[in-house]
Amino acid sequence: MIVTVNGAALACWTRGRRHPTALLLIHGFPLDHRMWAAQMAGLAAQVHVIAADLRGFGRSSASPVGPLTMDQHADDLAALLDHLEIGRAVVAGLSMGGYIALAFWRRHRQRVQALVLADTRAEADSPQARANRDAAAAKVREAGVGALADDMLPRLLAPANLTNPRLVAAMRAMMTAQPAATIIAALAGLRDRPDSRPTLPTITVPTLVVVGEHDALTPPADAAALAASIPGARLVVIPAAGHMSPLENPRAVNVALRRFLAAVAAAAPAQP
Repeated sequence: MIVTVNGAALACWTRGRRHPTALLLIHGFPLDHRMWAAQMAGLAAQVHVIAADLRGFGRSSASPVGPLTMDQHADDLAALLDHLEIGRAVVAGLSMGGYIALAFWRRHRQRVQALVLADTRAEADSPQARANRDAAAAKVREAGVGALADDMLPRLLAPANLTNPRLVAAMRAMMTAQPAATIIAALAGLRDRPDSRPTLPTITVPTLVVVGEHDALTPPADAAALAASIPGARLVVIPAAGHMSPLENPRAVNVALRRFLAAVAAAAPAQP
């Protein structure tokens, strides 16, 4: 379905609508909802799964003007939940999606039943990382999105998974399908995002931190530190996976999510 929120037409897919617990999946950069295909299929028997293309990505519209901020994405997703008549959801994001999930907590915490932070971090970009974002944007302007995909892919997947031609082709196709204007605006939003570390001690909902054991961008040690900063958070390390754990080892990610979602549902107050 297409839902118009805050001046953007967001493409949205839902599964398992009969279930009372809602799971909102937020994709990473530079991807779209398709990165969650295995979770949408594998979790729909347990929860109401919602996956959307963020504004400008995938099948969603809105030509970006200026940076695509984490706050803008969080507000779009809150408005999407309003349209779907969902009061609270388990909010799950990978990488950039994790930054958006933390922004969602800051801006709409009353809508958050639980959090899942996958292959992500709380820190803002360092000066070098900010410079790298600008360099990446310049490369997209000069050489197109394919050049960025070629640079990023070796860092997104575990070394063993880089030899899987089907996975590599699917990732590259998803990345190169994104408009160059969206990529450039998203890089600016990533560059300028705030430090979320002060947010972590304020999180009062159940939280699961997931990380691939071979994640080179947000390594397991960093994920452990992230989990330790959130009261009561759980950490799950996904074997045979890099930064894209839901795609690289979907079975293990789904097992971790099913267990977490079952615990969240069991702890939820009974409906009147």
